[in-house]
This record gives sequence, C-alpha cells and structure tokens, in this order.
Amino acid sequence: MPIDTEKRKGAILACIAFTIWGLAPIYFKQLQHVTAFEILTHRVVWSVMFLIIIVSILGQWDRIKRIIVQPKLLLMLVLTSSILGFNWGLFIWAVNNNHMLDASLGYYINPLLNVLLGVLFLGERLRKFQMVAVALAFTGVLLQLISFGSFPVVAFSLAISFAIYGLLRKKLPVEALSGISIEAFILLPVALIYWYLMVPTATSSLPANDWHTNVLLISAGIITTLPLLCFTGAAKRLQYTTLGFFQYIGPSLMFILAVMLYGEVFDAERVVTFVCIWSALAIFSWDSFRQSRKRKKAAIVASGVV
Repeated sequence: MPIDTEKRKGAILACIAFTIWGLAPIYFKQLQHVTAFEILTHRVVWSVMFLIIIVSILGQWDRIKRIIVQPKLLLMLVLTSSILGFNWGLFIWAVNNNHMLDASLGYYINPLLNVLLGVLFLGERLRKFQMVAVALAFTGVLLQLISFGSFPVVAFSLAISFAIYGLLRKKLPVEALSGISIEAFILLPVALIYWYLMVPTATSSLPANDWHTNVLLISAGIITTLPLLCFTGAAKRLQYTTLGFFQYIGPSLMFILAVMLYGEVFDAERVVTFVCIWSALAIFSWDSFRQSRKRKKAAIVASGVV
C-alpha cells in the first residue's frame, strides 16, 4: 500500500483516538451520580469483555499465552496495570469533581515529562530548544507554587503516572493489544472483588438501574479500548514526532469543555501555569517540526547521492 495512503490512515486514526480522549469527560459527566471507584470497576470489567472479542477476532491468544509464561514480564505488567488503573481512576475523579482543567493541564505536561524521562532513563539527549521548553514548563508550576501557594497535584499525578506507564511499556517487549489485554485481565480480579465487597449504592445493582445508566456503564469498555486501538494503529503508520502533534487535541478539547461548557474557573493561578505550558509546547512542537524537516532533507540528499 502506498506510503501516503498509510500516513493518511494514521492521521485519521490519531484524530479519532485523541478526539475520543478529549471528549471523554462528556461521557463521564453523565455518570456523576456514580462514584469514581464504581465507574472504574465497570471500566475494567467491560474493557476485558471488549478486549476478549477483539483478541478473538484477530486471533492473538497465542501472543498473550507467550507473555503469560514469562514471570518477569508478567510481573512488570502487574506494575504497569496498577499505574494504569490509578491513572484511569484519578481521571474519572477529576472530571466528576470539577477538576477537568487540572486533567487538561496534566495531559499538556505529559509530552514534556516524556522527554525528561527519556533523558533520565533512556539515555536520550535534550536539544537546546527542548531544554528551554522543559525549563519553561517547570517554571510555570514553580510560579504557581510560590505566588499562589498551591501545587497542581491532580495535574502532575495524571501526567507522571501516564509518563511512567509509557516509559515502562516502551521498554517492555510486548505488543500494544496483547499488553493492554493482559493489564486489563490483571485488574479484573481486583475490580470484581471491589464490586462484590463494596457498600451497596444506588447504582451498584445493574438490574435495579435505569437502562440509560446501564448503557453508559457498559459502554465504558468501548470508551476505554477503542481509542487505545486507534492510537496503536496510528503509531504504526506515523512518525513519533508527527504523532506528538496530534497529542494536543485531547487536552485542548478538555480545556474548552471545562471553561465553555462546564464553567470551571480559569483563575489567575491557572492562567500563569497554562501560559507557561502552552509556550513550552509551542517551542517543543516547533523544534520537533524543525528536526523532522532536517531529517527529511538529509534523507533526500542521501538518496540523491546513492
């Protein structure tokens, strides 16, 4: 298949993935009458059901079996599944407790943290403008801490947990679908035990719920898994730097929803931090685009020489 066609497919898949993640707060806001842990339980249970169907259709059970018989690899996936479960639960809590701006900030910070973790643990080197971007981002957080006496705990918890999850998954020799399936299977017993032992709530019994609530709870599996599958498809077809540009769709949509639709206050302390983060991302994106163009020109020159 032509390279341009593959890139177009990758761009479409990336747009779908990050748009779903950006609009996910609308879905979770419909479940404000359900506790965050209860939603997380449904998210895990129905994700497993959805993944079983996908893995069966694609015939990838053999790949999952090969991973399960490797204790060290399985142990690492227990760790990544714990981090992923924490990230999922905190995101739900943030959305349903009017901290959507903090969630948005967290996912703006995430790509900058990825760069920093790459330097610390993968031996990567920061380019000059990347250093400026990372320094500017942390300056924004430091100014908020000094001037307003507050630290964006929710934002940084989301950003750090997802960045560490990404770093660990990057180092593990596990394919995306097989990995996320095993992580969901690992979380399933915990979710079922919590569901069984939790204090009964107004929505804990599916037969007693209205159909609208049940449809939303069961749909958690699709809302969780579909963007991950689209993201995986996009990552195979696009360069990492190109994919990074699409990453800002999600937090941008969250930011617009938080301010325009749900009336969260965009106060002075948030303005300072967001402006620094946005400026850092602008520098970071420009530098990535510039480096990408340099590599393309070098490749053209090299092919011409050959």
